Amino acid sequence: MKKALTIVILFISLSFWAQDSRIPLDTMVVTTNSVVIKGKTIPYKATTGMQPVWNDNGEIIASLYYTYYKRTDIKNTAKRPIVMSFNGGPGSASVWMHIAYTGPKVLNIDNEGFPVQPYGVKDNPNSILDVADIVYVNPVNTGYSRPVVAKDKKLDKSLFFGINADVTYLAGWLNTFITRNNRWESPKYIIGESYGGTRVMGLADELQNKQWMYLNGVIMVSPADYKVLRTQSSVDYALNLPYFTAAAWYHKMLPPELQQKDLLEILPESENFAINSLLPALAKGGFISKNEKNSIAKEFSKYSGLSEKVILQNNLEVSPSFFWKDLLRNKTGQTIGRLDSRYLGLDRRESGIKPDFNSELTSWLHSFTPAINYYIREELNFKTDIKYNVFGPVSPWDNRNNNVREGLRKAMAQNPYLKVLIQSGYYDGATTYFSAKYTMWKTDPSGKMKDRFFFKGYRSGHMMYLRSEDLQKANDDLRDFISNSLSNGKSAKY
Repeated sequence: MKKALTIVILFISLSFWAQDSRIPLDTMVVTTNSVVIKGKTIPYKATTGMQPVWNDNGEIIASLYYTYYKRTDIKNTAKRPIVMSFNGGPGSASVWMHIAYTGPKVLNIDNEGFPVQPYGVKDNPNSILDVADIVYVNPVNTGYSRPVVAKDKKLDKSLFFGINADVTYLAGWLNTFITRNNRWESPKYIIGESYGGTRVMGLADELQNKQWMYLNGVIMVSPADYKVLRTQSSVDYALNLPYFTAAAWYHKMLPPELQQKDLLEILPESENFAINSLLPALAKGGFISKNEKNSIAKEFSKYSGLSEKVILQNNLEVSPSFFWKDLLRNKTGQTIGRLDSRYLGLDRRESGIKPDFNSELTSWLHSFTPAINYYIREELNFKTDIKYNVFGPVSPWDNRNNNVREGLRKAMAQNPYLKVLIQSGYYDGATTYFSAKYTMWKTDPSGKMKDRFFFKGYRSGHMMYLRSEDLQKANDDLRDFISNSLSNGKSAKY
């Protein structure tokens, strides 16, 4: 069903110098539409536009582009959940989950996630809009979101581009959004993908203890946890192995006794070896005995598809980038994808220690970029000549004082309602599924809240929802999580 109504409301004119003056600071466009989900027609209103960020002096310092989907046949929003959605990067727009996962529209792609022409979007019969309203938020310099700077001033990057600055201004923005849209009574959820996992861990604490906004759920999709990710520590190296196993199994590079088993049969074996054998061996560094090193390399080879020789040449410390380059080096000479290792790439040379490019990301940009530009302009009716930043300039990013994992633990301890869902693809080599499990384990060292954590894995990569089968499964898992984390009249007490 096509949109039936368009309303344009302009709150204030541009009286400041924005990074691009073709976008108003505070405006919205409203369209109406419907989508069939689970066999039922769901009418909805789509509101898209710009909402300001204010500093403590009441001055506008940025304006964020957002899209808000609200089901229109629900009268009482006090019982209607709302999901606040972020992607990652940092520096990534909210395009990915918006038009490929939870929203009412999805990309025109094939069943495995590869681009097809003509580009564009179609109805999403798996959207969670039947059970929750959704707002997709674009942080500063992503999408159409931009900083606002007086003509005689320079941009203060410290206000936006860092772990703590990011959660601070976004929490304030969300407070304004929830207030403007009268959603304070609603059950509230935040979802973040990739770096968005770091973002929503931090937001859980910031919203609760600085904005006094209590959540029912935090959802992390393929989360990036920089307490372990790319630290080149023994833990970092060990946690990558089960992902190596999954990718090697997919490309039929494991020994026959493993290859003939189902993926979910062999991953527990690999996880056990990674934690109980590989990690202690890596911790010994160069002082490990030759016999133990050779024994570990033999098992490592078995579970990774790499040769014992290259594993020993790397001192058991095999980086994911080397794995992407080396797994198929002597078979097809192709590389495998970073974010989704089902994708294949072609390098200039078969030699080397890392791929020339990310084969999966180029494929995704192939389909996402034309689709989001078409959809916003022609279906949501938001029109501007400014470039939509799929990835925007946010460097340098300040990663100091990263305490978001502890922030999430504290928010959960203070709020008995709060539950956490983690979703990961087994073929994700950037933020691996086993690292996501490790983040879950380490968030609550006491183990007293472990019954409020939930993990779901999928046979795809970083954006597991691009695979048609996992799009349905992952959205159904979101529905179950939302349903199971509602209070249903139960008091918030231990």
